[in-house]
Amino acid sequence: MNNPHDNRNEVVLIDGGRIPFQRSRSGYNDLKAVNLSRMALEGLITKSGIHPSVIDLVVMGTVIQEVNTSNIAREAALAAGIPAEVPGYTVTMACISSNLSLTSAVEQIRSGKVGIAVAGGVETMSDVPIRFPRSFRKKLLAAQKARSIGDYLSFLFSLRPSDLFPDAPSITEYSTGETMGESCDKMAAKYGVGREEQDNYALRSHQKAAEATEKGWLDDQLFPVSFPPDFNLIRHDNTFRADSSLEKLAQLKPAFIKPYGTVTAGNSSALSDGASAVLVASRPKAEELGLKPKVAFRNWTYVARQPDDELLIGPALAVPRLLDEAGLTLDEIDVFEFHEAFAGQILTVLKALDSNKFAKEKLGREKKVGSIPLEKFNSWGGSLSLGHPFGATGTRLIATAANRLHHEDGRFALIAACAAGGHGHAMLLERVEES
Repeated sequence: MNNPHDNRNEVVLIDGGRIPFQRSRSGYNDLKAVNLSRMALEGLITKSGIHPSVIDLVVMGTVIQEVNTSNIAREAALAAGIPAEVPGYTVTMACISSNLSLTSAVEQIRSGKVGIAVAGGVETMSDVPIRFPRSFRKKLLAAQKARSIGDYLSFLFSLRPSDLFPDAPSITEYSTGETMGESCDKMAAKYGVGREEQDNYALRSHQKAAEATEKGWLDDQLFPVSFPPDFNLIRHDNTFRADSSLEKLAQLKPAFIKPYGTVTAGNSSALSDGASAVLVASRPKAEELGLKPKVAFRNWTYVARQPDDELLIGPALAVPRLLDEAGLTLDEIDVFEFHEAFAGQILTVLKALDSNKFAKEKLGREKKVGSIPLEKFNSWGGSLSLGHPFGATGTRLIATAANRLHHEDGRFALIAACAAGGHGHAMLLERVEES
């Protein structure tokens, strides 16, 4: 296997960013996912200053696919002016889809087959594909064989009112039938994470996002966009609540398990639209093109478990594995960027990492992994406040972690995320010093 610390095989992040995330049915209400991903690619190309012709590969992640643009990486790349000779493919792994798009691109570069690549992800909840029920789809497909008036009449008389009720995508686990919110509620209760603790954390996330926006810390990763017919410029996320308070959060009712659940709309990530992208290259290719890398990709891991009452515990399984492989401890990490699906989810993960009981029962270790200092954790906001367009969150985390490493003069950054299906992911980045 290639040695990632060999400069010939070292893969570095040149730059990254995203279009501002928007609450669903707001800023991007009239746009398709392909429009969002095109704008992210255009923003990345403009910001990095590269010519599209130097790109060797485009990989993107998404979750709810539109059938007409199922390989959205290819369609977005063509729309963004990337040469037709550059291949593109799309991956999906629930909420870590763009993490997967990135590691797929990095692996291609490490293999020597690719020199420079774009990876990213996109999601819109404002334009989800709505299908007819399976009963109607079967009748419609059968009707394609109709040849006579009698055949067409048989088709029409076979229809029932229930055939015509739309079948919208359901955000549930196929294997269990439960929503993520229900699973999170159960997990939080199991680990003793209460409502007040969740609301406090949610408020922190919104306050951190508001502060980072106000102080301009997010500007380097935001690609302002405008589009017809109004061409109103969107500069910032509209997902965080700068005026949120514990009093307001406390008034919200349980969203999933009623009446005693602790997960509410206020301590959950909101349905959001957005796209993100990063530019990655081999170290020699970056030097050849005169590009300054921000961070190097050291290692990553993906894990999975039974999608039951601990559906979202994945990061607590992935992080220790990654640290062991890297020979590091939590104390040596300077920047933590973890996906916040729900306040209850992220607090449970932090609690599990700091639990000897969890270490013994779930990790086969004698001692806990350790406590993560909150002053190093998601200090520019997180998915609870910045939004969570499913396929775009992973590369948003990467770009933020890279920028924070330089802003906070750190060396190592640790990214982690949970995902549907009982998945978890963790990644280690190391800052590249400016020469």
